[in-house]
Amino acid sequence: MSDKSLTQAELEFHAFCERIGEDPNRAGLSNTPKRLQELESTLYSGYATSPKDALGTLFDNDNMDQMVLLKDIEFYSMCEHHLLPFFGAIHIGYVPQDRLAGFSGVVRLVQTFAKRLQIQENLTNQIADELAALLKPKGVMVVCQARHLCMSMRGSNQNPLIKTSALRGLFRSDPKTRAEFLELLS
Repeated sequence: MSDKSLTQAELEFHAFCERIGEDPNRAGLSNTPKRLQELESTLYSGYATSPKDALGTLFDNDNMDQMVLLKDIEFYSMCEHHLLPFFGAIHIGYVPQDRLAGFSGVVRLVQTFAKRLQIQENLTNQIADELAALLKPKGVMVVCQARHLCMSMRGSNQNPLIKTSALRGLFRSDPKTRAEFLELLS
């Protein structure tokens, strides 16, 4: 096949194969460039969605003045340093003020940020910041726990559970609110 008849994705894949010593024309790889394009549209779909749209409709808060907790929101993301996956669970708590978010909207918000090139620390903070900006709650706390294939696959032979947190409002200023969140997680 001449280079002139190859798509950009095929050219990039051929160059990659040549760098690592693989034959890009062998039978098992014939559809790989197309699969990679499809995979990219899934793995990085967070760039196509605004966080506000992901969160969706907000509801008036009539009388909820206690913590709302979403536990174990599963996510998969790609490390921006090595383009390898990290994955785990995100836990979100907020104390509403005037607005409530739909539960599926909160999950979509997590997926919007997770489906971008990321580092775990930024992912955690972006979710907390966006919830604080859009809901204007009394407080929000996000805890992310993840395993990183960039650690285990690159030779460290370790895959510790990494935990990050972001605290806003009451969760930062009130130890009792923070303790309630952590107790509900256990």
